[in-house]
Parts: sequence; structure tokens; C-alpha cells
Amino acid sequence: MNKPETPIAVVILAAGQGTRMRSDTHKVLHPIAGRGMLLHLLDTVDELGAERKVVVVGKGREQVEAAVAAHGATIAVQAEQKGTGHAVQMAEAALAGFAGTVIILYGDTPFVGTETLRRMAARLEQPDAPGVAVLAFTPPDPAAYGRVILGEGDRIARMVEYKDASAEERAVTLCNSGMMAVRSADLFRWLGAVGNDNAAGEYYLPDVVMVADREGRSAVAIEAGAGETGGVNSRRELAGLELEWQRRRRQEAMDGGVTLIDPDSVWFAHDTVLGRDVTIEPHVFFGPGVSVGDGVAIRAFSHLEGATIASGAEVGPFARLRPGAVLGEKSKVGNFCEVKKAELGPGAKVNHLTYIGDASVGAKANIGAGTITCNYDGFGKYRTEIGAGAFIGSNSALVAPVRIGAGAIVGAGSVITRDVEVDSLAVARGEQRGLAGWAKRFRERMTGRKAG
Repeated sequence: MNKPETPIAVVILAAGQGTRMRSDTHKVLHPIAGRGMLLHLLDTVDELGAERKVVVVGKGREQVEAAVAAHGATIAVQAEQKGTGHAVQMAEAALAGFAGTVIILYGDTPFVGTETLRRMAARLEQPDAPGVAVLAFTPPDPAAYGRVILGEGDRIARMVEYKDASAEERAVTLCNSGMMAVRSADLFRWLGAVGNDNAAGEYYLPDVVMVADREGRSAVAIEAGAGETGGVNSRRELAGLELEWQRRRRQEAMDGGVTLIDPDSVWFAHDTVLGRDVTIEPHVFFGPGVSVGDGVAIRAFSHLEGATIASGAEVGPFARLRPGAVLGEKSKVGNFCEVKKAELGPGAKVNHLTYIGDASVGAKANIGAGTITCNYDGFGKYRTEIGAGAFIGSNSALVAPVRIGAGAIVGAGSVITRDVEVDSLAVARGEQRGLAGWAKRFRERMTGRKAG
């Protein structure tokens, strides 16, 4: 994080009702890549080095306040929805005594870049000293966005909301993102002069451009890069922004030395870490908190979350790694296996139809098909410890807490309730008996009963 020369404060508007989301979750907390939109934006603000952070909320204040606590943001409340200009005014008390540049952002527009924000702030410091720097963009379809009408160079001649624009103004393709930078010494004075003589009867933030112009202070447009101004007002738009994020992340992964067999079917989280020469087969989903070492193979239809995978390991197909799964070098978790809060040592193998939870598996241990660590008794969780080089026969149940010594062998079909010593054999199953002719007599008896 590089501290800017001129102090920066950021005001994030998050007071919208979000009615089109049809959700009990606050709109700005809906996740993209496993992280709430507002939290993506606050990560960028933290990287920017903002001196103060203010989040303006309305309905759903409690949700937002809890979500941003770790970021040290101040909450300001807009009790009545009177427009974006009015919303920014609600941050005035939180910015008392601040001298610098205020950047105004939107909680449902999460992916504006740090460098773009720096360009906005830096433009106010240039010799021609504009009063406002507005973030503008040119979308493929301008639709109902407010328009930015340029004069000479990057100077803004006029900004107008779509519903108030003339046919000629609507033909302009440069649009207003709503984000802007203004000096703190000017911001609230100009907002106080903004009126609500418009189709919605609201106080529009973009109107500070006109107020500044009346003082002889120009506004300039800073053009945003691709993908930085996408906002969310509906579930469809949320899905669209998720897809755009995933497309960029897949490209980054491949550029970084990862092989994606079918890129469009792989879904990453915001914090997925991938080493070099990783191969990811189709239909793999990464939840938050996954770190993958070099040379790992992740087979098709696997789901990973909160897992650490060392170099050379193999996962799947159809595997599930839950939080706390740690796979050592060249270990393997195979098809239809689940690992939760468990560590596999180097070279350990859990190949088929197995659940390993709250456990440690030593180096080069082999866990047979259908094995279960019985870690929960309905009240508490208990650990299973399996030593290096141990062999657990198929269809075994290890009832925790229990220890299997290094090099020990557990016979197939065993239910192990006591510790097994190093290099010993443990077999815990009923003795097999054979009754000659019993099956034939049984069939004859049952056939006669059915015929009668």
C-alpha cells in the first residue's frame, strides 16, 4: 500500500433499497467470487491508502456495519432516500476536519481499480486545477446511463441524467459512472447548492459539476478501463458481473502457467492461489481459502474450500476438500472422497469412497475404500491419528478418539474403537461361519410358503 501525497478519504454509497434483488441480504453484501461486493471495494480502498473511509447506509445498516468492521470504516446513515447528493451529505460529520481529496464510490460497483482511483485524485493536483474529476466510461450499450457531454479536451461541458436528457444528448455514448473525486474544501459547500428540480425530485450528486462551473471551476472526465464500472441492481446483473470476473481470473491463471482443460467450467474464489504447472480438469469449483502448490492435478467435478494442497498432489475426480484440509506433497485424494479438518502427510493416499474428518494421516499411509473416521458422537468432535505407513483395509470405521500406530494394518471391515500399536495387525469383526446346505433349505422353505 502506497500512501498518496495528498490525503484521500473515500465515501462509499450503500443506502439503496436493492428491491430488485428480492433478498434479505443487503445488496452490497451479495458475493462475487465468494466475497461481498462491498468488501471487494474496501480491499481496493485499503490498497489505495485512504486516510478515512465512510460507508453511507440506509435500510440494513446492521448487516453492513458488521461486514465492514474489520476495515475500520465509519458508518453514516441516510434515513430518507433523497438521492445520491443527499447521501454524500450524510458523510459530512464523519469527514469533519479532513483536508484532502474525497473520492465517492458505490458499494454495488465493486471492481473500480486502484490505479484508476489514483488517476482521479492526481488529476485534481495538476496545474489547471479542475474542481471535480468524474469517472466516465463508454459501454457497448449506453442504455439509460447519465451522459457526459465534453467540451474542450477532457473538460465537461454538461452532465445530464438520461431521463432529463434531450434526444441529442442521449446520442452521446460517453456515460457517467457516478464516481467522482472532489476536494474536501469544496464538496459539501457545492452539495448544499444542489437543487432537486428534476424528474425524480432528488438531489443528484452529478449536479455538483454544474455548481462548480458557476464558480468558474471546471470538471474533467477520467475514462475508466474495461470492467471497472459494472454495477449490480438485480440477480441477473450480479451473475453477469460474476461471469466477467471469472473470465478475467481464468485468463490470469492460464497466463500464470495453469492448464485449464475447459476454462469456462472452472470457478475460482477471490483469494484462490495457484502454483505453476497446475492442471485443472472441467467442472472444478473453488470456494474461498484454497492454496494450490506447483504441479498439482485437480480432476473433474471436484469442490475445494479452505484447503491447502502441496506440490505434486492429486485431487479427484469427484472429490470434496472442506475447510482445514491439508494435503502433503504427492498425496492423493481420489474419487468420491471427502476430507475435512485433516492433514495428509507426503505420499498418503485416500483413493476411494472415504471420509477423513478431524484426523491426521501419516506419510505414505494408505486408506482403503469406504473407510470412515467416526469423528462425531452427536455432541463433540474427536480426532483420529493414523501413523506413517499404516494400511487401513477397506470398509473400516475408525471410532475417534483413536490412534493407529505407524506401520500398523487394520483388517478390512473392522470397527476400531481402541488404539492400535505400531506395526501390529488389528481385526475387529465377527468371525465368519459356514452352514452347509442352509441356503438351499431356506429357498425351499420360502418357496413352499409362497406357493401355499
